[in-house]
Amino acid sequence: MAGSVLGSYAVSVQELLVIDDLLSALAGIEGRYISIKRVRGKDGYVVFQIDSSMDLALQELTRRIFPLCEDFVLVSQFVESRSHFKNGLVNHALAAALRAFLLDYQAMVAQLEHQFRLGRLSVQGLWFFCQRMMSSLNALAVLVEKAISNNTSGSATLNLLQSQAKAMAGDSAVRSLLEKMAECASAAYLRMLERWVYEGVIDDPYGEFFIAENKSLQKESLTQDYDAKYWQQRYSLKDGIPTFLNNVAATILTTGKYLNVMRECGHNVQVSLSENSKLTSFGSNHQYLECIKSAYDFASGELLTLMKDKYDLIGKLRSLKRYLLLDQGDFLVHFMDIAREELTKKPEDISVEKLQSLVDIALRSTAAASDPSHEELTCCVERSSLLNKLTTLKDLDCAYSSDKLASADVDQPMTLTGLETFCLVYKIQWPLSLVISRKALTKYQLIFRLLFHCKHVSRQLCTAWQIQQGFRSVKILGTPILRSSILCRSMLKFVNSLLHYLTFEVLEPNWHLMHDRLETARSIDEVIQIHDFFLQKCLKECLLLLPELLVPECHWSPPLANTEDFRRNSG
Repeated sequence: MAGSVLGSYAVSVQELLVIDDLLSALAGIEGRYISIKRVRGKDGYVVFQIDSSMDLALQELTRRIFPLCEDFVLVSQFVESRSHFKNGLVNHALAAALRAFLLDYQAMVAQLEHQFRLGRLSVQGLWFFCQRMMSSLNALAVLVEKAISNNTSGSATLNLLQSQAKAMAGDSAVRSLLEKMAECASAAYLRMLERWVYEGVIDDPYGEFFIAENKSLQKESLTQDYDAKYWQQRYSLKDGIPTFLNNVAATILTTGKYLNVMRECGHNVQVSLSENSKLTSFGSNHQYLECIKSAYDFASGELLTLMKDKYDLIGKLRSLKRYLLLDQGDFLVHFMDIAREELTKKPEDISVEKLQSLVDIALRSTAAASDPSHEELTCCVERSSLLNKLTTLKDLDCAYSSDKLASADVDQPMTLTGLETFCLVYKIQWPLSLVISRKALTKYQLIFRLLFHCKHVSRQLCTAWQIQQGFRSVKILGTPILRSSILCRSMLKFVNSLLHYLTFEVLEPNWHLMHDRLETARSIDEVIQIHDFFLQKCLKECLLLLPELLVPECHWSPPLANTEDFRRNSG
């Protein structure tokens, strides 16, 4: 019989022979009269062919079953190729779920074969019993085909599963199957998500998670680099976020970042896990969204409490106000008295060590000695003027022209001394450097240099005016000395009015506003935003973002509000 064509037998014999071959074909195996042809250029794709001499009615029924056989081969090939961990945990989990489905399918084939051996199975009956699997296996084959053509993994595989399930809205059985596949495939992904939002750990050996870690960015850069991107880019969102997490991706990222900060501080972070808080599925009840929100609230509250209580964030900000915004005047006055000689030298001739010792003396001999944070205060001597420093800070919201400021600075007849370049430095440690970064500290220093210089000018004018008072007994009416005295007094009033405006109209109210907002802040990102806004507003209202005021060559009409303030304060 092996050498005869199928059409040479009676129809009843043909039916028995083709059923035997069909049972093999359903298991992906060639028979005597049913052959398998590989599709060129498509790995895993096959077509089944039947002996053309077979009875036409039997051929028609047989060809109806071939799609099921071809789908089985395609899905089986996918399961074998994606069962390796190198393809990612999501694909591995999907392959395991598909394998479990194929076991049910193979059990059906085994039952059909048993019926055939008992003589109870016809081709029509075989076609009838295969109906239950046709639509399900075809939907999986379509899924597998798209996964192969797009080489999906991780989030892309989950998104594909979800889109395919939604496309099957009219077939509840198939949709339920695809949703089950999505749930199985997402289990590994949800374990990664769970570790991130509950521990702040990226457990992603195959690069599937939608959060990336840039290990080249270190937290130390926050205190060293003005343009440090640690907080923004150490952990970031990748492309291809799972659609069911799209709306909470930023919350998930922030939650893990907060937990990371606490872990790097040596703070034992332990999120209390219950059965309800485990991320087991992303079903329609949206329980996973509640878990993520709870994790965020916990991490945000814990970090904020840690920063305020253990690391005394508000106290550090108050110290910055005391020293760099000149809230404590007696320290500065005493320092300027004892450091006068050193500060009049050129920057390259100044001994920073000597200045530091004088700063320490001023701190210990004034009310600042009672402040435990005064030990964090050091000093430095800049190598450029305030104008030049402003040109190097490209992110400031101002209209500075580097060429104009540079030329103006060069044209200044005055040689720079320590009085124009002296600056205080405040040591900030992790994790406070998240809020008081190098960029934030630089902005404090810009304001300090302006205030310090104004203080110096006020002291010089006051000294000059006192000297001129020694000539009061001399008849000087109409002389240059009188005119000089009047000019000196007017300048002194203006400078003192400016200092009063900067201190009591700008820095003090803005600091209190910031302090009140910090008390109600609910996250460290909100704290950073409030602090940055405070500094930017102070820079603007201290006129440091108005180049027309600082560059002599600019022709400028002063803003009316500021002019009226100065006139009112100067009488």
